[in-house]
Amino acid sequence: MNTLSLAARDSRTMVRRQLKRLIRYPSMTVQLIVTPVIILLLFVYVLGGTLGSGLGGGRDAYIDYVLPGILLMAVATGATGTAVMVATDMTEGIIARFRTMRISRASVLTGHVVAAVIQQIIGMAVVTAIALAIGFRPHATALDWVAAVAMLTLFALAITWLSVALGLKSSTPEAASNAPMPLVLLPFLGSGFVPTDSMPTALRWFAEYQPFTPIMQTLRGLLLDTPIGNNAAIATAWCAGIAVVSYLWAKHTFNKA
Repeated sequence: MNTLSLAARDSRTMVRRQLKRLIRYPSMTVQLIVTPVIILLLFVYVLGGTLGSGLGGGRDAYIDYVLPGILLMAVATGATGTAVMVATDMTEGIIARFRTMRISRASVLTGHVVAAVIQQIIGMAVVTAIALAIGFRPHATALDWVAAVAMLTLFALAITWLSVALGLKSSTPEAASNAPMPLVLLPFLGSGFVPTDSMPTALRWFAEYQPFTPIMQTLRGLLLDTPIGNNAAIATAWCAGIAVVSYLWAKHTFNKA
């Protein structure tokens, strides 16, 4: 068996390990789903009428507008759990144990990333199903849905590698739980809940150029058949850049530990 085959086998083992941990400790998965669902219901039923009127519609128009931001928030929420799990592995001695075994070093991080992305996809699917149940009405074709899922998966992969790197740099699981928290705020400081042209100039500039905004605009274009412009290219570049930089950062930190 060659080196690549051994790495793939070890990675599958580590993915199973992480999935079993998620099943054994479901609180992170529950939080990943419950938090965005509560925010979705809060904004749609408490604020949706007023905010929807500002979009030229009502509550139904607002749920169509807000869902992409909620989906990105779900991924950002899941980053906290990933960072905590990585920090826990690093501080409780299991990584030292793995290093004494004949397994691929890369498989340890791969297991965290793949399992976390699977968890986040499931969470986003549940949030989308609830949105459909309360009035979300997309105009997407099958190909549009495939493209939207691909964009969300790429975004989840990028944020997961970032959360792994943050977990590796954290001295304790408690510190790791706080490191990804600013990511949860970015949908609010972008076009997630209101159009950026309603913001003060300085905040509008930040909102328009931060990475979450082109991703949300791309998802709206795919799901609601609105103009996408160059947002898809910018969103893909942001996701790829974050993923590559975070992967290199995580790999460097893991090898030094």
